[in-house]
Amino acid sequence: MNNLRDVWNKRFVFYINELQKYLKYIFSGHIAIVLVFVIGAAGYAYSEWLKTAPTNFPAFLLVAFILSLVFMISPPVTLMKQADSVYFLPLETKLNDYLKLALRWTYFSSVFIAIASFIVSIPLLTKVGGVSKNEVFVLFILVLIIKSWSMLVEFNYRCASNGKYVWVDRFVRFLLMFSALYFILNANFIVALGIVIICVIYLVAWQKKKKEMSFPFDHFIEVEQSRMMRFYRFANYFTDVPHIRGKIKRRKWLNSFYKIVPNGQKNAQLYLVMRTLIRTDDYFYLWVRLTFLSVLGTVFIPFPIVAIVFSSALAFATVIQLKHALLSGHEFRMDLLFPINPDARKAAVNKLLRMIQLVQAIFVLLGVLIQGNYSLLMLLVPIAVYVISELTVRMSKK
Repeated sequence: MNNLRDVWNKRFVFYINELQKYLKYIFSGHIAIVLVFVIGAAGYAYSEWLKTAPTNFPAFLLVAFILSLVFMISPPVTLMKQADSVYFLPLETKLNDYLKLALRWTYFSSVFIAIASFIVSIPLLTKVGGVSKNEVFVLFILVLIIKSWSMLVEFNYRCASNGKYVWVDRFVRFLLMFSALYFILNANFIVALGIVIICVIYLVAWQKKKKEMSFPFDHFIEVEQSRMMRFYRFANYFTDVPHIRGKIKRRKWLNSFYKIVPNGQKNAQLYLVMRTLIRTDDYFYLWVRLTFLSVLGTVFIPFPIVAIVFSSALAFATVIQLKHALLSGHEFRMDLLFPINPDARKAAVNKLLRMIQLVQAIFVLLGVLIQGNYSLLMLLVPIAVYVISELTVRMSKK
């Protein structure tokens, strides 16, 4: 096939179908409820904070930092496959047609995150920073341009350096974007213009360097495989992805937790699911992440009702995802050779979830103590975490 545009179009259709196949499980009913609660709680806390925000709050500094952080990560989406390093070589002179389509999709698929981050920052800029509506519109255009610049620089840098030390390039871009945005927001246009000129020179330099190098097929194939693998691992929290298996680590430092399970045949399944949870990266880090976010929300959300909703939503998400993951494995296990009650594993999973959610509630209680707000409503946050977890264990179908 000599037309690389056709190659891209076929791969793009397959890619979109693959996304749709798993996204319908990710954004199912219960996850939608969690998102509504989390977004609503965060929005309410943000709006309440803006009412009492100090006039000397460094709004421009914070907005420039967050937007630069969002712009900094701009990996290209090429949809390349393992065999392309061989089959694309005769067509390398026509590769630009393929890459233009890839960069166009990369931009439009990632710019929405930048736009969303900017929209969230608008109330802070207008109420605290005193930015006018016309200035907001100009900043919006700048956001679109800066995102495009960042994406092009990262692509050209990867081509020129074979992807080595990409974090150095990202750090440089972060500093340039942060400085430019900060001085623009402070109306220091002379300094901002100087930084913009440096940004243009930086892009042109890597574009010239790229032309001197052959296209690094292996690097971009590896980037694409890693990107899709991250998506599949995330989707695997919600449904079975056949070709994905979680990485296993021993975590010797957690061996003492196995002693919680008493010796005996009736506790065999509990011991197995505990080992599965602790040693499987996907399951273990899922619980760690959601627990950390729950504690973080408890510490930094000053409104008890919002903290209760936020932590309860995360507790619900934790139980739903881990219960599905622990009960959905189709791999062969030694316990399948023995005449064990089929419901024993489900009972063991439910018992384990109650144990780890009690631990999550204790961590949330520590967050309440760190915050220092000992009101009755705030002390209800860890109780709500455990109650919602228990209700989810009981009422979930699986």
